[in-house]
Amino acid sequence: MGHILVVGAGLAGSEAAWAAANAGAHVTLIEMKPHKYTAAHHSPGFAELVCSNSFKAKRQDSAAGLLKQELKLMSSVCMQAAQSCEVAAGGALAVDREIFSKTVTRLIKSHSRIKIEHREITDVSELQGDAVIIATGPLTSAPLASNLKSILGKSLSFYDAAAPIVAADSVDSELSFCASRYGKDGSDYVNCPMDKLQYEAFYQALITAETVPLHEFEVEDGLVRFYEGCIPIEALAKRGKDAIRFGPMKPVGLTDPRTGHRPWAVLQLRRENAEGTMLNLVGFQTNLKFGEQKRVFRMIPALQKAEFFRYGVMHRNTFIDSPRLLNPSFALKDNSRIFFAGQITGVEGYMESASSGIIAGINAVREARQQAPFILPRQTMMGALAAYISDDSVKGFQPMGANFGIIPPLEQQVRDKKERHAMLSHRAINLLKQKLVQF
Repeated sequence: MGHILVVGAGLAGSEAAWAAANAGAHVTLIEMKPHKYTAAHHSPGFAELVCSNSFKAKRQDSAAGLLKQELKLMSSVCMQAAQSCEVAAGGALAVDREIFSKTVTRLIKSHSRIKIEHREITDVSELQGDAVIIATGPLTSAPLASNLKSILGKSLSFYDAAAPIVAADSVDSELSFCASRYGKDGSDYVNCPMDKLQYEAFYQALITAETVPLHEFEVEDGLVRFYEGCIPIEALAKRGKDAIRFGPMKPVGLTDPRTGHRPWAVLQLRRENAEGTMLNLVGFQTNLKFGEQKRVFRMIPALQKAEFFRYGVMHRNTFIDSPRLLNPSFALKDNSRIFFAGQITGVEGYMESASSGIIAGINAVREARQQAPFILPRQTMMGALAAYISDDSVKGFQPMGANFGIIPPLEQQVRDKKERHAMLSHRAINLLKQKLVQF
């Protein structure tokens, strides 16, 4: 049967324990609450929702909706709990967070093959199961984080800010051009030029836009401390009117083919994936509220109709360099007995964390039984997330949530976005069903 140890009873850890136990293994789920809490956690229950109570859209032709459909097919304990305590939220799946946590806790504790231990783990080497799953989240306790750093080296990362990612096909090609500065290294960047009036309007909107309030644990000595190389664009802009025009928006070495002249300012977009379906706003890491990001960044002419796959975020976070360390099974490449799951792997979001927990749980059991790993097709959302966090071609790895940009495109070109997303979802569900029949 195998004995699986799971550290952390958040959404990922709960799913990992549930999946492993349902696969026939004996599971010990180790959770440090209620003896010790992180700065963001307050409830003793499992799967505590510390931010929003929304799991995003329900419709299947959305990335978030597709992920939920896949989770249902994978017998997700979090989806089971969510559907039992849903609250009205339009097209989104939102829950009563207290009932949700209590429901997950009850289901986990009632499983005959899951044993619960309440203690803090500070040293991975003390975990002696047939396989171990670390699902301790982005606020992993300092002692364990230190221990992981000693094992993983520089591959344990902290970040303060990340830039938004937009859909490549939502950038106006008539108002942008492809080029690298001074014509070097080909034309890898999509350049979004602005004239002086456009820039000045954008600048004023940027420095007056609303930012996300920070938690107390994200502030030191009353001050927000950024890495200088990762300073939010709005904070840099407040240093002076031309600070970003001489920084990430510098136009030097670029000529706008529409005018034959150098623009006043330029936003550069860089490929986020090999297919080129996702573009990163270079140097635009931000702490603006999501609605403000859409409003302000769409003032850049080429981004008037931009579709945001991921908004910029800024908070203290701990995650591992998964592309270098993990296989798509969520096992370490150099130690197949140790798995990671949840936001510590670089998946971003509640349901994304849940999905990684399921895959890690199944594969931990398969590892204990010396069976080949269970790998989902990249055309599924769960498989695409697993592939993204384990793709060692990804440069400057940052956390990623569910979006259609990480899924391989359809063989045929479909211009209508809604129709394209519906077809991608249909393909994903069919492939997952086929995989589960084989499994």
